[in-house]
Amino acid sequence: MLSVREKIAYGVGDTASNIVFQSVMLFLSFFYTDIFGISPAVVGTLFLVVRIFDAVTDPLMGSIIDNTETRYGKFRPYLLWLAIPFGLISVLAFTTPELSNTGKVIYAFVTYTLLMIAYTAINIPYSALGGVLTANPKERVSVQSYRFVFGMLGGLLVTAFTLPMVDKLGQGDDALGYQLTIAAMSTLGVILFFLCFAGTKERISPPKDQVNTLKGSLATLWKNDQWRILSAAALFVLIGMVMRGTLAIYYVKYYLQRPDDITLFITIGMIGNILGCALAQPLSKRYCKVKAYITIQVIAAALCIASYFIGPSQFVLALAMYFIWSLILQMGTPLLWSKMADIVDYGQWLSGTRITGMVYSSVVFFIKMGVALGGAFASWLLAYYAYEANTALTEETQQGILISFTLLPSIAFILVALIMRRYTLNDARVEEINSELMLSNS
Repeated sequence: MLSVREKIAYGVGDTASNIVFQSVMLFLSFFYTDIFGISPAVVGTLFLVVRIFDAVTDPLMGSIIDNTETRYGKFRPYLLWLAIPFGLISVLAFTTPELSNTGKVIYAFVTYTLLMIAYTAINIPYSALGGVLTANPKERVSVQSYRFVFGMLGGLLVTAFTLPMVDKLGQGDDALGYQLTIAAMSTLGVILFFLCFAGTKERISPPKDQVNTLKGSLATLWKNDQWRILSAAALFVLIGMVMRGTLAIYYVKYYLQRPDDITLFITIGMIGNILGCALAQPLSKRYCKVKAYITIQVIAAALCIASYFIGPSQFVLALAMYFIWSLILQMGTPLLWSKMADIVDYGQWLSGTRITGMVYSSVVFFIKMGVALGGAFASWLLAYYAYEANTALTEETQQGILISFTLLPSIAFILVALIMRRYTLNDARVEEINSELMLSNS
C-alpha cells in the first residue's frame, strides 16, 4: 500500500502539468483568435500540424527514458531537469510581440511547437512514473485517482482565475494580462514538479539483462493487442473531450449569449471533473473497470445529445448538463490511465520485455493525436460556420457552434464504447498476469 503522502506528491505533478494543458485546451484557441488576431482556419491548421509533430516525438521520448539510468531512477530525474525550461516556454507561448500577420503565425508555430516538445519531455516520464510506484491493480486506480483529482485542481486554478487575473494584471491590456497570468501559474507549476520529484519512489524495474532499442521496442509494442485497443479508445475520447473543451467558451459567449458567465461555466465543469476523478476509485472497487468505462462513454454521449435540445435562454440547465457530463466522463480518466500500467504487465507477460516508457509514450501519442484532431476540428468548424471574432454572429453560425459542441463530440464517445468492448484485461486477468510475472522473477 502506498502512503497518502506519496500519492499526493505524485498528484501535484499533474497539477503542474494541467496548469499548462488546461490553459492550452481552454484558452489558447481563444487567445490566438481574439487576442493575437490569427484567423480560426490558420489556428486549426497550426494545432493539427504542431500536435502531430509533437505526437511523433512521444515514442522517441519513451525509448529515451526506457534507456535512462540514474541514481534517482528512470523517470523522476526529468521532473527535476525540465521543470524550469517548461515554465519559461509556457510564458513565451502566451506572449504577443508586435509583428506582421505572417510574423504572428510564425511566432505562434515556433512557440507552440517548443511548448509541446517541452510538455512531452516532462509529461511522458511523469506519466510513466505512475506505472512503477506499485504493482497492485487497485492501488494503480487509487494512484491515478489522486493524480487526476490534483490534476483537475490545476485545471480549476486555470478556469477560476485565468480571466479574472488577466483583467487584474492586464489593466485593460488583455495581451499583457495573459502573459503575466501564465507567468504566475508557471512559477507555481515549477515548484509542484520539484515536490513531485522529492516525494515519490520508483519500485518496479525491468529485467536486469533487458536491452532496449527503439526498433525492438516498437516491434514488441505492436504485438500487444490490448495496447492497440486502448490506444484507439484514447484517440477518440480525446477528440470528443477537446472539441467540447475548446468550444465551451464560444458556446457560452455566442450561443447562450452570456459572455460574463464564461468563467462560471468552465469552472463548474472543472469541479465536475474533479468530483468525477475522485469517484473513480470507489467505482472500480464495486464494478469491473472495463464495463464501467464502456458505460461511462455511453452516458457521456447521451448527455451531449441531450444538450443539443437546450435553448439559448436556458443557461442554468446548460450549466447543470455541462457539470454532469464533466463528472461522468472524468470518472473514466483514472480508469484509462490505470489500464496503461496493466498493458505494461501484459506486454511483459507476452514477450518477456518490460517497456514502461514506450507503452505510456505511445498511448500518449494517440492522446495527443486526439487533442490535435479535437482542437483542429473545433477551429475548422468555426471557420466552416463563418465565425468572426468579436462580431454579432448569424443564427446559422450560432447553430453551427451548438452542433459542434453537442452532437459531433457524442459520435466520438460512442466509438470509444464500441472499441472497448474488445478489451479483455479486467481485474481478474491482470491479477493472474501479475502472479505469473512474480513467479517467473522469483
